[in-house]
Amino acid sequence: MYNQKTIDYFSNPRNMGEIKGADAVAEGGNPACGDVVKLWLKLDKSRIRIGDIKFKAFGCGACLASSSALTEMVKGKYIKDALKVTPDDIATFLGGLPAQKMICSNFSTEVLKKALRQISPQKLVG
Repeated sequence: MYNQKTIDYFSNPRNMGEIKGADAVAEGGNPACGDVVKLWLKLDKSRIRIGDIKFKAFGCGACLASSSALTEMVKGKYIKDALKVTPDDIATFLGGLPAQKMICSNFSTEVLKKALRQISPQKLVG
């Protein structure tokens, strides 16, 4: 059902944990199905790039893999570029997700946008 890269990302998640003194913390997902994602963001000194990002996810392997992949994809990016990451981008990065698991990549991007709105709501759209 899952390809090797997706299995690697949920078996060996990258950037898992919390950030003390984070600039933003956001949570979302679908508790009814058991998938919940929480992100911690810390901006770099310029305040326009993501300096660090960590996550905790509870749920299926696709939820863990998608959250882990998202952190790898946006770490070091400008906020405006991180906002452009889509669920399809995450699935592509992972080499594909089963159709019924695409919802997991949606959770990750929704929570990222929620966190970024806390940091700079006047600059963000979407």
